[in-house]
Amino acid sequence: MNRRTRLLLLIGIPVVVVALGAVLFGPRIYAGLQPEAPAPLSVQDPATPSTAGADEVTTEEEPTPTETAPEEGAADLEGAWRVGQGSQAGYRVEEVLRGEDVTVVGRTDQVTGTAEVADGALTEAVVEVDVASISTDSGNRDDYFANEAMNADEFPTATFTLTEPVPLPELGAEVSRVQATGTLEIVGQSRPVTADIEVLRDGSTVRASGSVDVTFADWGVEAPSLGFVEVEDTGQVEFLVELTR
Repeated sequence: MNRRTRLLLLIGIPVVVVALGAVLFGPRIYAGLQPEAPAPLSVQDPATPSTAGADEVTTEEEPTPTETAPEEGAADLEGAWRVGQGSQAGYRVEEVLRGEDVTVVGRTDQVTGTAEVADGALTEAVVEVDVASISTDSGNRDDYFANEAMNADEFPTATFTLTEPVPLPELGAEVSRVQATGTLEIVGQSRPVTADIEVLRDGSTVRASGSVDVTFADWGVEAPSLGFVEVEDTGQVEFLVELTR
């Protein structure tokens, strides 16, 4: 073995070892660096952080009781409502690594909309979400989501529009469950969806949370692949809306 061959071996062996280590341990290292995904948005937890990477704040003090209106019939809800402060929306997807899967959650509080209640039913509802403001713990991921996946410059909002009336139960501090059928518009494509929704009333506010299962290809969105990290081709759109008169 001549000197040149020995030199190439000495250089090449460490490179191969590093490359092999990246393949074997890269997913584990990547997964270990990701923050724990927040729980799904819920009507029972209006203080859920709007950013997936936000630190949780805990306290040992007893929570201050919230003054909650007694249960009222649907007739008491008649009229126009708007989506107000405290509302959130976003997505939940699974990144698939070699044995080290990671749940990714993106959220925004840039949510607007209106609703109308008549004859004991939710008859109209439109909720719009500012796509570009949806954020996770990774700026690179957010840039890809907004610019490549969602084309936010051309399609800045995602919109849910109710298409069928939703009969409303009596609402109070206990959670009620309903289903809402409508269309979800993403990247300029509208598709029919059904949302499972939890609803409760808290004083003068009606709070609703839920999710919609989506297959990205149905809206022409291609799930990204980043080498050893791929994204499942299905996910959930999550929301929490605070409705006020």
